[in-house]
Amino acid sequence: MKIAEVKQGMSSVSVKGKVIDVSEPREVNTRYGTRRVADAVIEDDSGQIKLSLWENQIDSVAIGDTVAVSGAYITVFRDQTQLNIPRSGKLEVVNSSAGDGASASDDPSAGGDLSSDE
Repeated sequence: MKIAEVKQGMSSVSVKGKVIDVSEPREVNTRYGTRRVADAVIEDDSGQIKLSLWENQIDSVAIGDTVAVSGAYITVFRDQTQLNIPRSGKLEVVNSSAGDGASASDDPSAGGDLSSDE
């Protein structure tokens, strides 16, 4: 699926894109306690989308990496469409700017549906 094709409310979304920006991690309070979250922006030839990164996912990607996201869902937060990876989803670096492929999906604390609309 192309990034331009995703719409709010979609689930089981799979996209591939190049990481063009990663924000500084910040701490947020969730129902699971305090967690680190950062926002990445990925792009393909059709557009760009914000990707929420939680905990270990943050350190697994870098600007310039190509990532494949699967099992994700789409929300709108503060008027921006964003890609969210639930615990059952997968984030995989398929072409690392550092040269090594890494996956954050094997670590149960790597991600998950931790977002809140507070």
